[in-house]
Amino acid sequence: MQDRESNKIIIIYIFTAVLAFLILIRLVDLQLVNGSEYAQKSESRLVRSMTISAPRGEILDRYGRPLVTNRMGFSVQFQKTAATDEQLNRTILSLIGLMDAYGQKYIDTLPLNENGTDFTYGEYEPTERQKKIDALCDDEKIEPHTADAFFAELCKRYEISHEYTPEQKRKIAGVRYEMTSRVFSVSNPYTFASDVDSAVVMIIRERSMDFDGVNIITSPVREYVNDGLAAHILGRVGIIYQEEYEQLKDENYGMNDIIGKDGMEKHLEKYIRGKDGRSSVEQTFKGKTASITSEVAPIAGNNALLTIDSDVQHAAESALANTIASLRSGNSSGYRASAGACVAVDVNNGEVLALANYPSFNPKTFEKDYNALYNDPLKPMFNRAISGAYEPGSTFKMMTAIAAMEEKVISPSEIIFDEGVYEYYGQKFNCWIYTDTGKNHGPVNVSDALRDSCNYFFYEAGRRLGVDKMVEYGKKMGLGEYTGIEIEGETKGTLANPQYKQKVFDQQWFPGDTLQMAIGQSFNLFSPLQMASYTATLANGGTRYRMHLLKNVRDRQTGEETVSSTPEILGQIDMKQSTMDAIFLGMRKVCMEGGTAGSVFANYPVEVCAKTGSAQVSTGAANGIFVAFAPYDNPQIAVAVVVENAGSGNAIAPVAKEVFDAYFKIGEVSQKDNLSYKNTLLP
Repeated sequence: MQDRESNKIIIIYIFTAVLAFLILIRLVDLQLVNGSEYAQKSESRLVRSMTISAPRGEILDRYGRPLVTNRMGFSVQFQKTAATDEQLNRTILSLIGLMDAYGQKYIDTLPLNENGTDFTYGEYEPTERQKKIDALCDDEKIEPHTADAFFAELCKRYEISHEYTPEQKRKIAGVRYEMTSRVFSVSNPYTFASDVDSAVVMIIRERSMDFDGVNIITSPVREYVNDGLAAHILGRVGIIYQEEYEQLKDENYGMNDIIGKDGMEKHLEKYIRGKDGRSSVEQTFKGKTASITSEVAPIAGNNALLTIDSDVQHAAESALANTIASLRSGNSSGYRASAGACVAVDVNNGEVLALANYPSFNPKTFEKDYNALYNDPLKPMFNRAISGAYEPGSTFKMMTAIAAMEEKVISPSEIIFDEGVYEYYGQKFNCWIYTDTGKNHGPVNVSDALRDSCNYFFYEAGRRLGVDKMVEYGKKMGLGEYTGIEIEGETKGTLANPQYKQKVFDQQWFPGDTLQMAIGQSFNLFSPLQMASYTATLANGGTRYRMHLLKNVRDRQTGEETVSSTPEILGQIDMKQSTMDAIFLGMRKVCMEGGTAGSVFANYPVEVCAKTGSAQVSTGAANGIFVAFAPYDNPQIAVAVVVENAGSGNAIAPVAKEVFDAYFKIGEVSQKDNLSYKNTLLP
């Protein structure tokens, strides 16, 4: 019996020893042999689906030269973990400190100043800002709608400790508010910053224990090739706002998506947006990526070809900047020119070849520069070319002449004697030459009147024509009408008329208003783009095309054209040849010796037709206006230039000259040999 009991004990000992030995072997395997591997696997317990951002399609000029491309950059992303509010707040503050130390931008749209004591504008205009603030306060049930109350509620809600300074609290609250706005959750990570410097990325990776829940991912970054060239055309991209997400969420947009904010980036969104990929990722409980188990590659967006000619665009921007700088410094006329725009279009199809603004901005550094841009009194973000409204001055006289000849109230050969002072309706209206010198232009026909910019002649033409006919023809020429350009913000402008005066000023239209309208004054206000469209319309004989920037969209993979733009006619005036000849001749004489632009174009190898203008403004020198087309006998390109406070149209004619230089390749021998344009109408 004892032997049997002893055997049982021995068996138990042996079993225990074997079991202990097996456990020891397993422990050695787990801790020593494969310890690091099993430790990593032990943490890799969460499998999440992650978005792989697709590159947007490239934007190219009319010859396929890149304007906007992509490169890969680093983004900092928060992953939802089990961290407490206090732990998350400390991580956020540490990360912000690192970003600030390296001058890196991160996303923060909370409309509070740096210590939370007042509301701020951000990217919103004052009225839009107030709407956003009211909505925020209503959403947070805060009464009254004060910055202090709002900030205190955020600090309470996110358990932001009193040990932090007001500035630190504000920084933490900004990120926490952004996380809430972007529905931060286990299934929806939060992108804290994009295109982060590699030095910051290296530190985050090296100090990963200090940044729980923070991951580094690679994502496409928009690259604007020419450092700000065509900024107002191209626009910019940015992370989707809550309001935008609500509109686009049914189109598979996410809260971390980058979308076009304005310009062609916004207009082309549906064409150049790529298709995001997906990956299944194993993550630790601390939110760190452990491994990728499967992946569906993203598909890049399609490429878009614009009508813009990079060379012409560069020439327009450079010439605007240089001419304005020259005028401001006093090296030319001494006028304090401040800002302006230049537009060049193809007269035969409405394609925009250049659309330049001064001052401008650089899309690459837009976020960093935003406050400076917003507070700049010259408003560099304002797209003067399509949104600015300017009095056309004497450049309106071609419209008056066309209407008068087409309606047969004057003829191309009729002579009108300029007496210096035009007396009618019991009033006196001076020709500019009489005001300046006490002299007159004497006998002039319509072509001479355009060359001399004779007010007297156009007073008479306008009186005979009447306001209704001027309005009729002005609309047909696209003045006071939308051009159809794709980018947002275009002004309709104003074509002077009795109804407008009555509605806006509650005043009656008088005959004198008709005379002032005929020379481009009164209530006429047009954008530089409208003036370019108007010039193109008269240059091609009366066909008004829709102005457009998109040439086509091509499939990124096959190169096949998926979207194409064809010329679209918006209006038509079937001008008689005699009308065209008289207008062309008058505008050609402007560019010849003795004309107001003769000093710029008298010896130019291409025969240019132009008209100068000036418009008085409430402060400073008059605005300068210049419109032109070329060549004289075969119009191809029309240009309009407006410079605020330039003093005269002649002062800004060099801008158009440089645009023509770029378009006609002036200075290149192979092109010079082909510039054999002949004058068929000059005596």
